[in-house]
Amino acid sequence: MADDGVVERLWRYPVKSMLGEEVDASGVTTRGLTGDRCVALVQRETGKVASAKHPRLWRDLLRLRATVTDTGRVRMMLPDGTTAHTDDPAADARLSALLGQPVRLVTVPPAVATLDRARPDELLRDGDVESVGVEPSGLAGAAPEGTFFDFAPIHLVTSASLDRLAALGTGRPVEPVRYRPNLVIRTQDTGFVENEWVGRELAIGDALVLHVIAPTPRCAVPTLAHGPVPADLDALRVAARHNRVAPVPELDPQPCVGAYAQVVRPGPIRVGDRVRVS
Repeated sequence: MADDGVVERLWRYPVKSMLGEEVDASGVTTRGLTGDRCVALVQRETGKVASAKHPRLWRDLLRLRATVTDTGRVRMMLPDGTTAHTDDPAADARLSALLGQPVRLVTVPPAVATLDRARPDELLRDGDVESVGVEPSGLAGAAPEGTFFDFAPIHLVTSASLDRLAALGTGRPVEPVRYRPNLVIRTQDTGFVENEWVGRELAIGDALVLHVIAPTPRCAVPTLAHGPVPADLDALRVAARHNRVAPVPELDPQPCVGAYAQVVRPGPIRVGDRVRVS
């Protein structure tokens, strides 16, 4: 089986919807990369999981960055330069004050875990994250129970898709952080190649095997500011114009970038690992 690509970059996001950290290597289990989406915020009044998919309430989450310390604690870096750990007794109060919503940090999802997701076509039509309507969405439909993933434990995007988005948009390089991937795979292919990988397996390095299950439908999140990366409506608009596909058969075509995957065989992953598609 010939090499089809190489792992170029790796990310994990210890707190759901916060900025994450780029890593050189990680273990991967059926629950994704070690430390990925291991904590989330829940709004106290509604019990819903806080997600920047509802930008009017939660886009400020993307001003915070979460990392995993050498001792395994999750540390959050706040916009004012201070830090807090998710297990600090005062963390809930500090985050509630910062976000303007009463929240609590949890490591186990609510019994019925839902979040609100902005309607992408409404955002494209009006261009206003303040007034865009939202609809409820369940969590972890294709991930192990008790996880905080939107759908599946691995999200990947290729250099081909990022290059295609750039070519169809402003011509400037597209920051992959907008699409919050775990893996960026460098490939010599062109176009939105992840669409062709659905239903296929990716052997990565010496042991890890992923099964690609669906294109990744995009919402408002790529359009938002991610720390120093500015807001850009084209991050959704280009995909809406040029890569509308049905992520699963029962859904209508949606703007998609990247793909979701499940873990068939756990193993380590590191930058530079070869990727073989079968």
